[in-house]
Amino acid sequence: MQEANVLNYIKAVLENIPNNWIGLTTHRLDIYTEKLAKTEFLEAFENLYKANNSDASALSELPTAYDYIRLGHPLSCVLEWGIAKMHNLKPENVISFASKVTPILAVLRKNLLDGKQTQIVYTDTLPASFDAETIKKVYGYTFELKKIENITAIPEFDGSTILVSARESIANYPLHSNIDFLINTHGNLGSVLLVNGTHNESYISAIQHVRRRETVAMTPINCLTALKSLATTASFIIEKNNVEADKAQVVDLIKTINGVQTKALVGSSGLSIQYAIMMGLVHDALENHPGKDIKFIVPPNCYGGTNDQARRVAACIENVAIVDLPVDGDNDMVKSVHNVLQNVAQEDAIPYIIAEIPTNPRVEVPELEKLKEALEQERKTATGETAIAPVFILDQTFCPNVHFLGEGKTFAGIRAISYASGSKFPSGGLCTAGYCIGNEKATSLVEKIEVHLTLCDNEATIAQYEILAQQLPSMNQRIHDAYVNTREFVNYIQEVLPEAKINFVSSALASQGFTPSVFSLDLPTKGDTEEEKEAYKRKLNHKLIKLMITEIPEESKYCVSYGQLKGCYWTIPATSTQGTTKEGDKDYIARVSLSANMDLEKHKAVFNDFVKSI
Repeated sequence: MQEANVLNYIKAVLENIPNNWIGLTTHRLDIYTEKLAKTEFLEAFENLYKANNSDASALSELPTAYDYIRLGHPLSCVLEWGIAKMHNLKPENVISFASKVTPILAVLRKNLLDGKQTQIVYTDTLPASFDAETIKKVYGYTFELKKIENITAIPEFDGSTILVSARESIANYPLHSNIDFLINTHGNLGSVLLVNGTHNESYISAIQHVRRRETVAMTPINCLTALKSLATTASFIIEKNNVEADKAQVVDLIKTINGVQTKALVGSSGLSIQYAIMMGLVHDALENHPGKDIKFIVPPNCYGGTNDQARRVAACIENVAIVDLPVDGDNDMVKSVHNVLQNVAQEDAIPYIIAEIPTNPRVEVPELEKLKEALEQERKTATGETAIAPVFILDQTFCPNVHFLGEGKTFAGIRAISYASGSKFPSGGLCTAGYCIGNEKATSLVEKIEVHLTLCDNEATIAQYEILAQQLPSMNQRIHDAYVNTREFVNYIQEVLPEAKINFVSSALASQGFTPSVFSLDLPTKGDTEEEKEAYKRKLNHKLIKLMITEIPEESKYCVSYGQLKGCYWTIPATSTQGTTKEGDKDYIARVSLSANMDLEKHKAVFNDFVKSI
């Protein structure tokens, strides 16, 4: 009876789902509580289910499930809820992935850190990209592989048992007591992981964190397909459409945009690409510099996902460590690069530098010629030998149109790799896919990166390639037009609130091609002590954002993204993009992102009202 009710309700929901459940990559933070991610959404959704209310208006008013859809989203929550209901599980025990391999790696990672053994059993075949030898060698994970005739033949094991099963149906998973984790792969849709038994619930947060940092949730469009299959108990069908043509077009566009004709790779998100970069570089170091320490050099206040992921890799691999690279505010990136590379050279270690240009959230650009000299400088080890030259990994998300890699460009003389989050300007906020490309000197490194993008099954999806093929051709024009709006808004704020400190590129930098459409706003404050001043400023940030999203709800949103097709997004990095950054390195300022399509005059007028109110 319950199963029929659940399926009927899902059918009704599918007829009324809000458009933004499918078409956005970032959601409203004014109705989002991070500590209650997913649970708050599902509690309200469960109430609608009990009331048999599937009205579009009621669904639209549900609280935000996750701030970025790569972490999970309304449709992934509904899918997981539906599967859980049919198997008498808690919804949090069901976790969907766009990848068919990464959920396996998620369990292996926790067991590595816990010193626990794992057996992976399967009845037919494992995912095609699952490379046991590379996983053991590079990731350091240990496990036993066993093919079985049927699930009743799973042997006793002192550790965790993962059953991997390929299925065409979303429903009726074979969950038995001799299985700790059931991972069902579903063609091009991705996979669904079920955590079995209360004794395994301690794994849930760790598995979700892997989905948060090293891959993405099953995408909205694929969750929609899965939900339709669940509701009708029919096999799902994936239309491949023009995926090969879309992929070829996207790869060619990335080469043109970056001004280099080397191989481009496209992943399911910016962090999927970054993870492949990190693991590919670790792999290269193990092969070409065996026994040497690996140092990932990362700005401590950069985007929280970058920071967190880098430290997660270091936590799993004995000879990998993180070195801070201070870049913002009173710190000079060039001087920091010199100092850090000198120290790493003395240790005869392998230096991999990850940095954003412009920086986030302070929107600063270093002196590029001096940065080039710092990166190209030959250094010596403590014993007088030539030190290993650095690899520069450049996050170009804020300015993906600037050419850094081609012949005669800033980073042509070193091994350099550029990557960008595709949820920003490349797709205009319509999908999460990210991409990377290297210069000529980094060709062999990109080959290793591709190995790990494939191994983790983190390549962009069919729909993501389609969206990028549609949006990339207009990207550079959108970047230009959004910058024009941003410069005008910045100039206006400086005029009406000159006490505010604005972090934005200078006109001189803009003339060199650095035309971001995001700036950070450090509002004026007051108080007798530093604590009072900080508290007042934080309160003022929220007051400004609330006014904007209330007065211009159709355009101004409390969101964390950038490069969107329309409107204006507001956020506070310390409580969103810097979520896992150390507290002392967080920025409690307002970050504003403008698009080419917005009512700029209305935003000026509302901002002026804010100034008058303070």
